[in-house]
Amino acid sequence: MKRSADLPANPPPVVGFADYYVGGFVDGFHTHERAQLSVFMAGSVTVTTHEESFVLRPGQALWLPAHTLHQATCRTDLSFQVIYVDPDFPGAGTLPCKMFDASSLIRGLMDEIIAMSFEFAMDSRMSTIAGLLIDEVERAPRLAERVLLPADPRMRRVCEAIIAKPGDCRDIDHWAREAGMARRTFTRLFQSQMGMGFAAWRRRVRVVEAASRIATGQSIAEVAFDLGYDNASSFSSMFHRTFGVSPRELRANSPMAARL
Repeated sequence: MKRSADLPANPPPVVGFADYYVGGFVDGFHTHERAQLSVFMAGSVTVTTHEESFVLRPGQALWLPAHTLHQATCRTDLSFQVIYVDPDFPGAGTLPCKMFDASSLIRGLMDEIIAMSFEFAMDSRMSTIAGLLIDEVERAPRLAERVLLPADPRMRRVCEAIIAKPGDCRDIDHWAREAGMARRTFTRLFQSQMGMGFAAWRRRVRVVEAASRIATGQSIAEVAFDLGYDNASSFSSMFHRTFGVSPRELRANSPMAARL
C-alpha cells in the first residue's frame, strides 16, 4: 500500500502510482497538499467529503482539489491509479471536486505519468502530457451519481447511517427520533438542507448503491431485495428513471462484464 507521504521530498508537479487495497479497508479522513486524481480499475469504493458521498465503480474517476478532507471506504478489493498534482500547476488550482467517467485518453495520459515513477524532469513533453490531462478532466462531463450530505451534525449522523445500510427500511419517524427532532422539524430541515425530501434522498442512496453492486457483479435480483425492494421489476423501474438505463444495460456495459 502506497501513500502520498511516501513520495520523495521534492517530487515533480505531477506524480503518481498504481495501488491495491483490500476490501473493508478504511482510509480515514485526511487531506493532501496536492490535488488528487483517482481512476478505479476494479472493485468499488465510497469516498466521503464534508458535503458529498461518492460511490465509484470500475472505469470511473474522482478529482479532489488540494486540501479536501475526505475518507475512502473500500467496499471490495480495489485496484486503482492515482495522480497527485501541484495546485500551482496551470489549471489544477481551479478545478472543483468532480466525479466522471475516465476516457481512454485520460487513462493513457495517467499511464505515461505513472510510468515515469517519481524521479523525472518536468520537460516540455511531460508538461504537455500533464496540461492535456488537466484539460481532459475539466472537459469530462460530471456524473450525477453522488449523494449530498447535510451540514447539520444530527442529520448527517442519520444520513451516514443510511448510507452504511441503504437497505434499512425503518421509517422517517425512527430517523427523526434518532436525530432528536420532531418529525415535522426533521422533514422541514431535511428539505431545506438537501433540496429534496427524505424519501427521495433515500431512494437516490439506494440506486447509487445498486449501480455499484451491479457493476461489480452482484445479481440484479439480489441487489433489489438487499436494498428493500419487494421485487426486481419495481427496482428496475426506479433505476431506469434515475440513470436512464436499465440495470441489465448497466451490467452489460460495465468494465467487469467481460469477467462475468
